[in-house]
Amino acid sequence: MNPVIARNFDPYLLPRVEDAGLNASAPPQQRWVDGWLVRLSPGKAKRARCINAVATGRMSVAHKLALCEPVFSQAGLPLMVRITPFSEPAGLDSMLEGMGFQRFDDTRVMVLEDVSNIVAPSLPAHLTIQSIGLEAFAQRVGALRGSPLSQRQAHGQRLAHSPVPFRAYEMKLDGEVVACGQFALEADLVGLYDIFTAESARGQGFASRLCAQLLTEAHRLGARHGYLQVEGDNHPARAIYHRLGFADAYPYHYRAPDPAA
Repeated sequence: MNPVIARNFDPYLLPRVEDAGLNASAPPQQRWVDGWLVRLSPGKAKRARCINAVATGRMSVAHKLALCEPVFSQAGLPLMVRITPFSEPAGLDSMLEGMGFQRFDDTRVMVLEDVSNIVAPSLPAHLTIQSIGLEAFAQRVGALRGSPLSQRQAHGQRLAHSPVPFRAYEMKLDGEVVACGQFALEADLVGLYDIFTAESARGQGFASRLCAQLLTEAHRLGARHGYLQVEGDNHPARAIYHRLGFADAYPYHYRAPDPAA
């Protein structure tokens, strides 16, 4: 059974959020296979290197998987399918389970229905937030994560070619970077992405301050609703987002023949 929506939201908002998340993570390397959006970025983000089953199409699931397998193999990537409440056909999750595809990486999409409720606190003199270029941001967050150069480059390429605009920021404490993050703005939706705090600076409220500043700036630019994606077991991050007013909207996960790959 596909995942289900966690609570009542505007019936038009969550499909828009799902579309916005797909638009914001669009890599140059993608193609369509009978209603499935197949993405082949070599970067870290799984949603940019998997099958997003957004339409039923005409072929059977087995036939489409058979077409997708050599495409992923030629790209040097493992075959993965992202499963959401909107995945098609209905029951895709159970079908894949029956084919031996294993489930992994439980993730939550969280939604803030009214961005105007966020009021960014003033920053002390020794704490600053400044905008940076997208390529520089990809290198910055990649370095904080310990990502290899190939993933940083793929991230920078994806941001440079994104069909929706991103704005990236870094937070510095006495001149040292303690956190970074960015947002994608599409119509009145703002998505928070790559919110990351340096390991030595965690637990001091930097991520919360940064998110509030990003949401306030996005609201100034016309955003009304916010969304983000976070691992289901990342409890510290989820606690921050809950305090900001975000609520669980729907889960998604991945399936693959061999998740270890």
